[in-house]
Amino acid sequence: MNKAQPPKSQLKLYALDKIFNFCKNLFEQNRLPNKILFSGQKGIGKSTLCYHISNFILSKNEEYPYNIKEKEINLNNKTYNLITNNIHPNFFLIDIKAEKKNIDVSQVREMISYTNKSSFNSKQKIVLIDNIEYMNINSVNSLLKIIEEPNEQITFFLVHNIQKNIFSTLKSRCIQLKVFLDEKQKIEVINSLTEDKFFEKINSDFKNYYISPGQYIEFYNYCKNNNIDFQNITIESFLKDLILNYEKNKDIFFKDNLIHFLEYFFAKKIKNNDFKIKIHDNYKFFTKKLYQTTKYNLDLESFVIELKSKLINE
Repeated sequence: MNKAQPPKSQLKLYALDKIFNFCKNLFEQNRLPNKILFSGQKGIGKSTLCYHISNFILSKNEEYPYNIKEKEINLNNKTYNLITNNIHPNFFLIDIKAEKKNIDVSQVREMISYTNKSSFNSKQKIVLIDNIEYMNINSVNSLLKIIEEPNEQITFFLVHNIQKNIFSTLKSRCIQLKVFLDEKQKIEVINSLTEDKFFEKINSDFKNYYISPGQYIEFYNYCKNNNIDFQNITIESFLKDLILNYEKNKDIFFKDNLIHFLEYFFAKKIKNNDFKIKIHDNYKFFTKKLYQTTKYNLDLESFVIELKSKLINE
C-alpha cells in the first residue's frame, strides 16, 4: 500500500529525527524561537516536519499525545483530526491556492485577524506558512508587521523551498533551520512510503540525479495513475509522455517537476557526450526560458508548445 500522504495527513515522520528533537528540546526549555524558517529542497519533508512539531506542542495534554519515541501521530489524536479538518482553534495555515500564482495579502490579513483573538484555553498558537517563496511584496510587508511584534503565545513556522528566493527582509527576521537528507536517508524515506522497495526498481536514469523523496513519490504516483512502467521508462520517454499529455495532466505535478526532468534530460545528453550544437543551443534556450517562466510565475502554455515543437518533433 502506498503510505504517502499530504504533509498534514502524514502520521509518521521519517529521517528528520535530529531536527525534530532539536526543536522539541528548545520548546521544553522555553527557548523555541517564535519565528523559524525551515529551508531546504522541495519534497524532503519540511512541511511534514512542521506539522509534527506543531502536533507535539498542541497535543501535549491530550488523551493521545504525540508519540515522541516513534515520531508518530495516533489516529485518535485530537489535534491531528482538528488540523486535518482545518478547524483547530490554535493552528492557522497559509499556503498558495491552486488557482493563484502568489500567496495573496488577503490571506495574511485573515491570519492577522486570527492572531488578534485570544488564545483558546491559553494554549500556544502556531501559524504555518508553507511555500513562503510565493509571497509577493504586499503579502510580505503585511506579514512583517505582525512578526515584528513580540508575542510569546504565537509561533511562526515558515517553509521555504530553496529553488526560489525569498525577500531578504523576511529572511533576516527569522531563525533559519536548514533541512537536508543524505542519500541513505532519502532512500529510507522513499522505500518507507512506497511499495516493494520502489527506489531499487526504478530505471537508473532517475537514480543518477538527486530527486527529493517528495518528487520520487510524485513520480511514483504519476506512473501508477498513468500505467507507466517505471522500471523500464527512460528520462527521454518520460519527458515526452509528460509534454504530450500536458493538456490532460495540467496540474501541480507538471508545473513543479518539469524543470527537474528537463534538467535531467539535458544532463544525460551531456554526460553521454551527445553534445551536438543543436542540443547545446536547445539546452541554453529552454533552461533560460524555463527559469524566467518559473521566476516570474508566467504561463507555461507557450513554453510547452515550443518545447513540444523543438524537442519532441526534432
